[in-house]
Amino acid sequence: MSRQMAGLEPRHFNWRMDGKVAVITLDRPDRKNPLTFDSYAELRDTFRDMVYADDVDAVVFGSNGGNFCSGGDVHDIIGPLLDRDMKGLLEFTRMTGDLVKAMVGCGKPIIAAVDGVCVGAGAIVAMASDIRFGTPEAKTAFLFTRVGLAACDMGACAILPRIIGQGRASELLFTGRTMSAEEGERWGFFNRLLDADALESEAVAFATKLANGPNFGHMMTKTMLKQEWAMSIEEAIEAEAQAQAICMQTRDFKRAYDAFVAKEKPVFEGN
Repeated sequence: MSRQMAGLEPRHFNWRMDGKVAVITLDRPDRKNPLTFDSYAELRDTFRDMVYADDVDAVVFGSNGGNFCSGGDVHDIIGPLLDRDMKGLLEFTRMTGDLVKAMVGCGKPIIAAVDGVCVGAGAIVAMASDIRFGTPEAKTAFLFTRVGLAACDMGACAILPRIIGQGRASELLFTGRTMSAEEGERWGFFNRLLDADALESEAVAFATKLANGPNFGHMMTKTMLKQEWAMSIEEAIEAEAQAQAICMQTRDFKRAYDAFVAKEKPVFEGN
């Protein structure tokens, strides 16, 4: 873990630091990396704590063994849910939604590096990331209606239409069909497609580039991207005026100016 998060060494997923980039992968490649009650909760808590980790400046949520995530584990999650009452079921659905809230609110740019299977809750994790790289083998599906549920899971009906459009999102959510990698790139779900052997290194390189940038500015950008969903244009313009005025007080803003005057590349320090 990072220095600030060293006391929270994860037990239910892989974590490593690559410079200032945290690299996360799920740790059950034999099952195509399903989520469990424990990994859900631990990921939620990790992203919540990341707000305070000054030495984590970007995150890569990667694939493992050729797959990103196969969703909630059929035996470890879906089976036990059948024995829960309404209160217990709501505790679970709120907990899974809290993972998305934590990812959106962590203040760090998150890059999903998607290979192979990316379905159910795994598709939600990719969706909740800020930027998505995929491989030609990436297969993304929001499977909830396929198991007799509604597709309004973990914010899918709010977030997915903003990424790929209402009509395309509606088709995927109603049918639960697989979105091909080519469709995902064409529709804007994937920012780019990469060969599988280059996926993680390219994602980490991109995250490192972000981590070397003005991290306070990145935090503010991510904050405003979230908050402006519920604003009118007028409210958003005023909120951005205030946010930008705050950023203009940072040392990084002056560093950029001084570097421009000196005809040098600015070195940002995140303050």
